[in-house]
Amino acid sequence: QVQLVESGGGLVQPGGPLRLSCAASGSIFSINVMGWYRHAPGKQRELVALITSADGTRYADSVEGRFTISRDSAKNTVYLQMSSLKPDGTAVYYCNIDLYIMGVRDRTYWGQGTQVTVSS
Repeated sequence: QVQLVESGGGLVQPGGPLRLSCAASGSIFSINVMGWYRHAPGKQRELVALITSADGTRYADSVEGRFTISRDSAKNTVYLQMSSLKPDGTAVYYCNIDLYIMGVRDRTYWGQGTQVTVSS
């Protein structure tokens, strides 16, 4: 079992920055992918960014160049540094971890979500 605890959400003005953190604990395999997804009202949940245990990254086109995902593997923590936030960034942001065995995704876990509101 793996637990994910997110923090850092809140209210931010358009154009402002915000940093999200997600700490993972429990049975974490060495090969894993951690990511951030968001779910805005009236929309489907979408991938924001992900990072592999080899530090490969992938971003949604809508956040490329404005958001940065990073991880501290020693702490099993992933961060999402968001800058130049737009009102359409308002959503519940969820942390996710996919655990892999022999190159195959074995388990997936989700955090409880943290609200990000971009508004003046």
